Amino acid sequence: MDSRDPRRLLAQRLRALREERFEGMKITQPDVAQALGGTKPLSVPLISSWESQTNPRIPPLSRLEAYALLFATIRSFEGDKPRLLSLREMSDEERQEAAELKQELMGLRNEALRAQADPAAADRGSAIEESLSAGPWRFDDKHSVTITCAQWPEHMLKRIPYTDIEDPDYIELLNYSELDALFELHGHLRAANPANRVNLRIAGRLAPDDYSSHLISLGGVDWNTATSSALAWLPLPVEQIADWSVPGGQYFEVTNDDGTKTQHRPVLDKVNTELKPGETGPEGAGGAGPSGYLETLREDVALFARAVSPFNRKRTVTICNGMYGRGTYGAVRALTDELFRDRNAEYLEERFSGSEAYCILTRVVIVDGATLTPDWTADHYRLFEWSR
Repeated sequence: MDSRDPRRLLAQRLRALREERFEGMKITQPDVAQALGGTKPLSVPLISSWESQTNPRIPPLSRLEAYALLFATIRSFEGDKPRLLSLREMSDEERQEAAELKQELMGLRNEALRAQADPAAADRGSAIEESLSAGPWRFDDKHSVTITCAQWPEHMLKRIPYTDIEDPDYIELLNYSELDALFELHGHLRAANPANRVNLRIAGRLAPDDYSSHLISLGGVDWNTATSSALAWLPLPVEQIADWSVPGGQYFEVTNDDGTKTQHRPVLDKVNTELKPGETGPEGAGGAGPSGYLETLREDVALFARAVSPFNRKRTVTICNGMYGRGTYGAVRALTDELFRDRNAEYLEERFSGSEAYCILTRVVIVDGATLTPDWTADHYRLFEWSR
């Protein structure tokens, strides 16, 4: 990388702040990670990537604002652990120093972003290529990726045309549940990993080699045996309860550190429907009568989990499952939607870089039939998160 590349200049400035800002004081990358992360320190490799002279990553805006606060005063590094002082704790001179440092870092970041977006200046190609070459759906080891979904139950398959293998118009994909999530994820994986083989499998029909690949399971424990098997192997403090025989028997249950349990449920509206005399309501809508109701999903709950594979330590297992198909789709879209994938991927890296296993329980909001992509940088969407 050229020494005048704005991305490298930003990385050099961040390193200089750490090594030269306060004469005679040795500030390490772990110190910066501790101060910026607070109760949950950032990973040291993340700090190192921001200072890299060969392939620097551009920190999010919020982290550079934190850098300005951190290096505005030597008092940030006094005491047992380095910490960020609030503006209220600072003197007028310190607040002025923080403001000037922030302005400088923002200017460097803006120049770095422009260089990254310019194909003539960016070493790794266009902004889209840069986005696709990073994040949890990028598998740089070039090994196979296997997506598994449940097959529709037999009584439901009989109601879907072209699912009989003897039919001349047989369509194999119609056997798969979670088609929205599957279609979205398969396309993204092929674009992000052109050298990897991407397999599609029905849960319960995986070959031994499938378990040794990067395994992605779409859909919940009620139909997808791959999801239930993976959850049984992984030490997640989250359990999906899917008892469809009783009202309200569908939720995710979190086991808290103190042993208590918290339930997170989807939100459904009961919409009244007027029926003509002698008509019956739709299946599951309350039976016969002059009126009935339909349940409309307004907000689903979904789990995104990633861990080192219990079947092959050099591969990963990923679970995307909601109480309903919309939730599974939303969990996938969080890291494929071009408007949100980069910020969500950055959030995961900042929070869970170096973790052997982690998960996020997220809201997935539905508005006028459209499934909205969750933004994990907004507290409202994150119901629970955990890492090991």
